[in-house]
Amino acid sequence: MKKTTIALMAALTAGALALAGCGEDKPTTGGSSTSPKAGESPVAAEPVTLTVSGWSLETTPEFQVLADAFHAANPNVTVEIKEYDANDYGTLMLADMSAGAAPDIITIKEAKALSQWVDGGQLMDVSDVVSSLPSNVSGAGSYTIDGVNYAAPYRQDSWVLYYNIDLFTQAGVAVPDGSWTWDDYAAKAKEIASKLVGPKGAYEHSWQSTLQGFAQAQTPGADLAGGKDYSYLKPYYERVLDLQSVGAQETYGNIQTNKLTYQSQFGKQQAAMMAMGSWYVATLISQQASGEADTFAWGIAPIPQYDSSTTGTDKVPVTFGDPTGMGINAGIDEAKVDAAKAFLSFVASEAAGVALAEIGIVSSVSSDAVTTAYFAQAGIPTDDLSKFAMSTHDTRPENPQSPTIATIQTALGEAHTAIMSGSTGIDAAITQATETIKAELG
Repeated sequence: MKKTTIALMAALTAGALALAGCGEDKPTTGGSSTSPKAGESPVAAEPVTLTVSGWSLETTPEFQVLADAFHAANPNVTVEIKEYDANDYGTLMLADMSAGAAPDIITIKEAKALSQWVDGGQLMDVSDVVSSLPSNVSGAGSYTIDGVNYAAPYRQDSWVLYYNIDLFTQAGVAVPDGSWTWDDYAAKAKEIASKLVGPKGAYEHSWQSTLQGFAQAQTPGADLAGGKDYSYLKPYYERVLDLQSVGAQETYGNIQTNKLTYQSQFGKQQAAMMAMGSWYVATLISQQASGEADTFAWGIAPIPQYDSSTTGTDKVPVTFGDPTGMGINAGIDEAKVDAAKAFLSFVASEAAGVALAEIGIVSSVSSDAVTTAYFAQAGIPTDDLSKFAMSTHDTRPENPQSPTIATIQTALGEAHTAIMSGSTGIDAAITQATETIKAELG
């Protein structure tokens, strides 16, 4: 499934790009925002308390923002957040679902978990909610199985390249200009590392997606769900292992052993650039304001590309990202269903999009009001390249909706660990993963 997401700044990109390929992930039925007016309580005559799952609440303020905004418009509905460990979210959520202890509203942290939860009868059919969402909401297709919608998307992140302008300046290296391939990125990382004492040229976090997501999105012919050939991953592993070997990138072993966080590596200026999702904008702004991150000038560039065919600001760079959405626990108290569905409608509304944009979250909703709110944030870069990077990209799903995707990603995740830890060579690890996938899927 190919999806083009022009998340923001539709006006700046002349709109045409935004409309080029969004239809596949948008509801087929249009409609207007269902956001209720302040002071009205159309969804609950009596007080109702909804619980919503979330994670890392100190650094992920979106849950409370959505809860507060909805409550402000619906005073009879209180929304409480139940926090889970971000690293074990899927496992913990499944355990709570199985025990009948899950919250009323289930946040879909990873789209690949959807099939398992749907097969287990854990999520309610919310097709009526999704079919009434406005046509400028993207990402709903990632939560559709056999024509049934199980969640409403409230944000649509894409991976971009963050760079520290001060460190580039100290190293005497020109900042990214939107023309980089991955080879250009590697060369600049090495150059910076050779000229600075302490900071690395680049930081790629230990996640599987940090490497495989780009390989799958950008490599011509890559077929994640096909389960037959994953040799296209090899160049991405060769590159990062080379960067580690010359000291331009933190080693996987050190990241794991010392539990390094990507926030500390970029925010404390341990690396001059970092590939990361657009969600980090909000975190970095917040941490710079609080002093948790250093104060330095930074910018956002398009993620480096597979080759020059998609580089330059006259092209549409290819990246990846899944939406984040919310569904309803199938075991919810019947008396809460109307309020829960109203909450789902709200999180995918322009009102919610504006509230999210004000804290640096890229909403699933594209509109002038959302765009204005996003770039009005104090501390956000407003240069042309940063706006281009945040607004113009062909965002392909990390986890195409398929009943086999969780099995495939698990096997490839094991290959990732084996390669990055040095326990297995690249070719052998990819071959083993392919054989495992074939054995499990037939």
